Amino acid sequence: MSIRRSLCSAVLVLGVVGCERPAERLTGTGAMSAAKAGLTGSIGINVLLAGPPTTAQLAQLGTFGNVSGKLSQLNVVFMRASASALPAIQALPFVVAANPDAERTGAPVDAVAATDFGTGFNTWNLDAVNVTPGPFATTRSVGFAGTGVYIGVLDTGLLDSWRQYFPQERIAEQYAVAFGGGGGEQGATPERPNVWQHDQNSHGTHVTSTILGYQFGFDPRTGLPNLINGVAPLATVIPVKVLNQNGSGWSSTVARGIVYIADLKAGPLAGHPVVINMSLGGSALDAVEQAAIDYAIARGVIIVASAGNSGTAGMGYPGAYAPVISVAASGWVGQWPLQSCTGDPALLRAWWRVCDVAEPTVAADFYIAGFSSRAKTGQDLDVAAPGSWVVGPYQLQSGTTSYFFLSGTSMSSPHVAGIVALMAQKHPALTALQAEAILEATAVPLPARSQEIHGPGGAVDTVSWSTDATGAGLVTANVALAGTP
Repeated sequence: MSIRRSLCSAVLVLGVVGCERPAERLTGTGAMSAAKAGLTGSIGINVLLAGPPTTAQLAQLGTFGNVSGKLSQLNVVFMRASASALPAIQALPFVVAANPDAERTGAPVDAVAATDFGTGFNTWNLDAVNVTPGPFATTRSVGFAGTGVYIGVLDTGLLDSWRQYFPQERIAEQYAVAFGGGGGEQGATPERPNVWQHDQNSHGTHVTSTILGYQFGFDPRTGLPNLINGVAPLATVIPVKVLNQNGSGWSSTVARGIVYIADLKAGPLAGHPVVINMSLGGSALDAVEQAAIDYAIARGVIIVASAGNSGTAGMGYPGAYAPVISVAASGWVGQWPLQSCTGDPALLRAWWRVCDVAEPTVAADFYIAGFSSRAKTGQDLDVAAPGSWVVGPYQLQSGTTSYFFLSGTSMSSPHVAGIVALMAQKHPALTALQAEAILEATAVPLPARSQEIHGPGGAVDTVSWSTDATGAGLVTANVALAGTP
């Protein structure tokens, strides 16, 4: 099984066209055969047991291969065995499910001077979800900023230069962690201290920037940092690196990350609301991931995930799994205008931070991106959020700060995770089921239609979508908060 972080487009904010990124993809299911997956030779296998593994059971599993690790909270063992042995392992009476481990594809510097990005400037995507009132605003449209809420970002970790983008106070370094191993290489998922802040990929940093906001260089007139607002700028992010430097990893590692956050919620963070954002996914759900999600939700964690970038081919998992709040990617019809909305030609390409998304929010101002996954039978798509041309930190050279437009449901998911954090600040006992119901009940419906949109080169494209692409519609923070007890 393979999963990939969703980056459909990347354009340097200074105007350079960047890299095209692969859609999220996961193959296989908990009951799949190795032959169906095209796997041969020795592979990593995740085994979900009916109860804690006994000595006799481990010995029996050991006759098929090497048992290399355990996840005791879920009654899971990881092993390496021949692909041809998978059916026999699945047939064991104490095995609930067994499947091939799924391949996953989503230096200290000076600290940022400011600790509160809640006074930062607006961007189109924050305006779209009514977190901020409009361009150049340094106020917020909502009375909550995520104070006291922790958000576990399961991703690639953070860049070495993360302190140039985020306040140190907003990153829970004491809980940050990286998990490695998995798959056919090691089978286990050991913790790797400090690796979480040495990412070379940038995906996790961009995702985090939507939640917290970020520093965008310095004002040459004052020498002070330019601050961009975030959806939940006073939430605390826990970076959990489950994808490697190439943005790939394994389902066993993702499950380990979910369980890690769930155990924090049951332990030192018991007095705080806890949210997980997973901007990753694929075409089928690993049984161990499902067990990890159920485990976390039972302990009070609210999980948000991207819907996937497979368009009409269907949603990705774990987003399509019903208990998860899944997010499609929307865009704004005011993107890449042919004339500057300010009248100043020099600001034409600065539309993302100088143009105003009209209020009240109306469906006609938005579209569903063509890459955003549509829900197939049995899949659960909940809401949509900005995911087309979202700006954030993204580095092509280590240590050199830069900012890119990125498109993908990976960008949509942290908008909703941030809004859930605002809701949880207002109502700390908020459950996953309540959060999903409120978001769906308060979303702006996006009826099926076609829409002409502009691209960065001025070309006009037409995107079309049906009701299977939108879930309940576009989330808006102010209305969701109004609907939160």
